[in-house]
Amino acid sequence: MLKLNELTYPAVMGILNVTPDSFSDGGDFFSPEKALQHALEMVEEGAAIIDIGGESTRPGAETVSVDEELSRVIPVIEALSAEVDIPISIDTSKPAVMRAAVAAGASMINDVRALQEAGALEAAVDLQVPVCLMHMQGEPQTMQSAPMYDDVVLQVGDFLQQRVQACIDAGLSRELIVIDPGFGFGKTVGHNQALLKGLDRLLELELPILVGLSRKSMIAHMLDLAVDERLYGSISLASVAVWQGASIIRAHDVAATLQAARVCYMCRTTGK
Repeated sequence: MLKLNELTYPAVMGILNVTPDSFSDGGDFFSPEKALQHALEMVEEGAAIIDIGGESTRPGAETVSVDEELSRVIPVIEALSAEVDIPISIDTSKPAVMRAAVAAGASMINDVRALQEAGALEAAVDLQVPVCLMHMQGEPQTMQSAPMYDDVVLQVGDFLQQRVQACIDAGLSRELIVIDPGFGFGKTVGHNQALLKGLDRLLELELPILVGLSRKSMIAHMLDLAVDERLYGSISLASVAVWQGASIIRAHDVAATLQAARVCYMCRTTGK
């Protein structure tokens, strides 16, 4: 099982979307064969975790059934777990998918809804694998319509603290919890920038922070770039996140992100 305290930080979580409609790479790795090949390439580039998702959570995304999500992710998890030793994460909010994925070889749950769906918290407690709890205001279909905060860092931190405590109270060990502020999930560009600037405030929760900024639309708003032109912006944001205390970076471009994150981390921790 994945032990968070044994990861070498900063760690890069490679993104593997087995979907036809994800914002950046939807359809690129929809077949199990292409998905496995891309996952192995990310492992070769230095990914510490592979995060497999079968349902897009981009703004405006439609939900998929449990059966459809299972048919997308389980063959890939089974094939990948037979090939590599690194941890596999399942990106889902559905308890049935969590259980099936772990049975197939996954050893981490990455939930954009922070185990708030019916049965999800119980599933995580039963499985006793690491869980990433993410903040999202609203739902993917509508989350970007009019997000509002008085203090985005404070409110995101309060939410995550509440979810962490709910998990602990339910029987999940604190050592199994990772937090994610949820960049782009119910947040404007200004909210995202304020959250990144104040990310170090979340270190008060004394938990690993996972950040997903890879190819996000905030780069387009700042630089007016298409999705396939956002590599340099993505690694810049990843570097800032590491400087601010993030320990896991979720990324499409593993090798470039890992190099930037390591250099930034070494500079940040020199002399400590």
